[in-house]
Amino acid sequence: MKPFKYNEDKHLQTAKDYIETTYSQHYVNTDTTGENIQVNDILISAGHAESFYIGNAIKYLARYGKKDGKNKKDLLKTIHYVTLLMNLNHND
Repeated sequence: MKPFKYNEDKHLQTAKDYIETTYSQHYVNTDTTGENIQVNDILISAGHAESFYIGNAIKYLARYGKKDGKNKKDLLKTIHYVTLLMNLNHND
């Protein structure tokens, strides 16, 4: 018997692969030390990340099935924002 009855391992790998591709797509600036700074870093620093992540996860779930049909990318974006939220609040 497979350890994952509903192909969760496959879907999580697909989400991981998607998230890895996003790092070359983000708007990035460099700070004075040469460190890359993303909008996420600013949101975290300003204390707005949690609401932003929750709002975007809801947005992508709400538009699933409405914009471009049952667009898998909307689900992947939702998973990405939920993962960022988990990192923000449960990075132990």
